[in-house]
Amino acid sequence: MIKIMPVTNKKELKSFIMLPFRLYEADPNWVPPLIRDQYNFFDPHKNPYYQHSEVQLFLAVEDGQVVGRISAHTNVQHQKEHNEDIGFFGFFESENRLEVAELLFEAASEWNRKHGFESMRGPMNFSVNQEIGLLVDGYDYPPMVMMRHDRPYYKDLFEACGLKKSMDLYAYLSERDQMPERINRLAGLIEKRSGVKIRSLSKNKRQLQRDIETVFEIYTKAWEYNWGNVPMTKAEFDHTVKELLPLADPDLIFIAEKNGKPAGFSLALPNYNEVLAVMHGRVTPLSLIRAMIAKKRISSARVITMGVIKEYQGKGIDSLFYYYSYKNGLHKGYIRGEFSWVLENNTMMIRVAQMLEAVPYKTYRLYDKDIKK
Repeated sequence: MIKIMPVTNKKELKSFIMLPFRLYEADPNWVPPLIRDQYNFFDPHKNPYYQHSEVQLFLAVEDGQVVGRISAHTNVQHQKEHNEDIGFFGFFESENRLEVAELLFEAASEWNRKHGFESMRGPMNFSVNQEIGLLVDGYDYPPMVMMRHDRPYYKDLFEACGLKKSMDLYAYLSERDQMPERINRLAGLIEKRSGVKIRSLSKNKRQLQRDIETVFEIYTKAWEYNWGNVPMTKAEFDHTVKELLPLADPDLIFIAEKNGKPAGFSLALPNYNEVLAVMHGRVTPLSLIRAMIAKKRISSARVITMGVIKEYQGKGIDSLFYYYSYKNGLHKGYIRGEFSWVLENNTMMIRVAQMLEAVPYKTYRLYDKDIKK
């Protein structure tokens, strides 16, 4: 008999964290997260998401073995931004058994119902500022940094449990060892016509801190009209900066300025999943040696986020960001680039991706579920 258990202690949290290591054991494209990072992520004292929203993790257990997991959580920031009463779920993993999936979704639904919601959305781990969406196409490639990988049968389980598509998110892939000709030709014209200056993140410690504050200002303004956007709190932003800065390459982070005023921001990260893939989730002397070797050989990068403040949109600033991302990235040996994620209704960004001759090679899907009794 399958039982659904709320995670209430460290032993149960360990079971929650370790389940994917069994389910994906034979999947060469799954990239194990660092186990210690997972413990920190689910620690209410270390993850600032818990400062404003509630989270409950669930396990599906049969004969003493964990066969599935899911989270149910609120997102107060989403409610504030969109005035939309909706609950959320995430971190879904399950054996290929409909009865397991049904019990997990019912547990998440009941938890959200008790919090006054009539629908829930996911997978969100925990919000749009982290890993989101179920991979429904593109299983033959490992995920880039901060992107999900899922079992192909999850889509069937989701839909058999009554979940309906809410929005698709695309990941575009560019594989090349030279600058796209069209963007190379346009960049100079756009800079001259727009008067916009693009600069990399400062490597000077004092200026770097000012740049980070500028990025937060741009971030707060540039995405406020995007579907599903949820602004980070200052605590979440600072926490994210603290986690990403050691991984970041300042030459792949850009600020656009017009007459000295911030106009936009672009962030690409070296694909550290190439490093995590050789560590197998653990920090040991041997895994650290493997990681140092793999770090020197990283050949891909992901453009994670790019935004332009509304008054400066339509001036080609996004194209300039791509130009400098290619220019600096190719110089460092990044010959594979992912642009993700792009909303299926973001026609402007899709046109830019097509101009760059990038191809949509992965699709992630957000689902909604009616949970009214």
